[in-house]
Amino acid sequence: MKTNTHPTYHKDAVIKCACGSELTIGSTQKNISVELCHVCHPFYTGKQKLIDTARRVEKFQAKVSKQADVAAGRKGKKVKKAEQAKAKAAKQSDK
Repeated sequence: MKTNTHPTYHKDAVIKCACGSELTIGSTQKNISVELCHVCHPFYTGKQKLIDTARRVEKFQAKVSKQADVAAGRKGKKVKKAEQAKAKAAKQSDK
């Protein structure tokens, strides 16, 4: 068997987040730096952070709201046929 094949394990490895929080865990690396952690991640905090480059997010939100408006104005076949039947009955009652 080969000796010294495994990396050294540090029980007091420090994870530093961009928000300033620090965690101590066991790892093969002594220091780890991350951009998001459980303190600042939007999934855990419930806050939505959007970085909008070239209005992409605004364009997407406008497109989604436009589709919702169009979908609200649509009528199904049953509704249309019921309206046509009412109109036909109204014409026949006028005669």
